[in-house]
Amino acid sequence: MHARVSHFQDDPANLDEAERFAIEKIVPAAQQQPGFLGLLSLIDRHSGASLAITLWESEQAMRDSEAAADRLRGDSAAHTDATITSVERYEVSLRVGL
Repeated sequence: MHARVSHFQDDPANLDEAERFAIEKIVPAAQQQPGFLGLLSLIDRHSGASLAITLWESEQAMRDSEAAADRLRGDSAAHTDATITSVERYEVSLRVGL
């Protein structure tokens, strides 16, 4: 399993709207990508920082989704004028309870 971690910085007042947009637009589009396994969203309501972690069945599936992920990430950030601060890719080495 592999994971892509996208870091965002937003105004804390925009986090609820960003979550709504993700539920309505981003999640359905991500679910259409071959090899998609799931998504976690982590937020800090005080600073406006957030992480979106997408999980993929293989490194190849994650790589094959890069163009769609770039578009979706950009759409998400643009919706609330957030900044994408970084994108990282990892191999999942331990999974418990997920």
